[in-house]
Amino acid sequence: MDLITATPQGLYCPRGDFYIDPWRPVARAIITHGHSDHARWGSERYLCQRDCAPILRKRLGDISVEAVDYGQRIDINGVAVSLHPAGHVLGSAQVRVDHGGEVWVASGDYKTEPDGVSAPFEALRCDVFITESTFGLPIYRWRPQADIMTEINDWWRENAEAGRASVIFAYGLGKAQRLLAHLDPAIGPIVSHGAIEPITDIYRAQGVALPPTTLVSQMSGKDAFARALIVAPPSAAGTAWMRRFGDYSDAFASGWMQIRGNRRRRGLDQGFPLSDHADWPGLLDAIHATGATRVYVTHGAAGALTRYLRETGLDARTMHTEYGEEEAESGAQDAQEAS
Repeated sequence: MDLITATPQGLYCPRGDFYIDPWRPVARAIITHGHSDHARWGSERYLCQRDCAPILRKRLGDISVEAVDYGQRIDINGVAVSLHPAGHVLGSAQVRVDHGGEVWVASGDYKTEPDGVSAPFEALRCDVFITESTFGLPIYRWRPQADIMTEINDWWRENAEAGRASVIFAYGLGKAQRLLAHLDPAIGPIVSHGAIEPITDIYRAQGVALPPTTLVSQMSGKDAFARALIVAPPSAAGTAWMRRFGDYSDAFASGWMQIRGNRRRRGLDQGFPLSDHADWPGLLDAIHATGATRVYVTHGAAGALTRYLRETGLDARTMHTEYGEEEAESGAQDAQEAS
């Protein structure tokens, strides 16, 4: 019997009788992180890493949550479970499952480059590894975060000197706070969309150092935004909300901006390829570091990554899940939280 299997409710551990990031309500759910495609409402009990707990409560409401530290070993019906850093967003975790000496790791979403705001990815030795493949194609190779952030600050500075506002779209959980941590506040005021500020407050409460921000609703007059950088969720693009900024330049911070055509289709002035997921080399490095003899590949470019891994001699298989790139899910969540 496999330790973890895909079911209509989600990834299930039969021996422990628990689910990992279930997409249907279940009795016991272990959550890798707070994005809407991995953390869904309706389960009776949730377990997550300690920094993730306030995010779950914010997004899911009055739920029963057990919070544990990274590396803390707990027993669930005779199965040893522990959570380990995934480097994706605050409180994101890989789930290590151990029974009878057989170890499986479900990675959730992860990235291998440290970002300064979430616990760095930890490579875990295991027999079977379940990996995402959001950017599982060779074209996706990220440049260092420091280089991208320099480009973002330079773009903001150029706009500020010209008296234009700068609006950068970023997912409300994770990407927005990562940007904030590396912006240069000497350029001008940093302004936050109402859907982003509550999550930013959680980051601050968990000890993440972020510069001061002002809500858009607390500023008035087009001139107030002339030197500002406004951080907003993708759902705000093209809405009447944008009119208040007068003359502005807009940009999107996302791994999808690696493809120039994506920026043009969105009608953006700039696209910055900054992702909270591992790129092609990162995926391969993470997979090989596990020493796993079997690899299951989930959402994203699962077919391409699976074929490549098989060519290298690994027992690689696709695993169907209902996870996905969080833009659509998170955009809808951001719009709801702002209303």
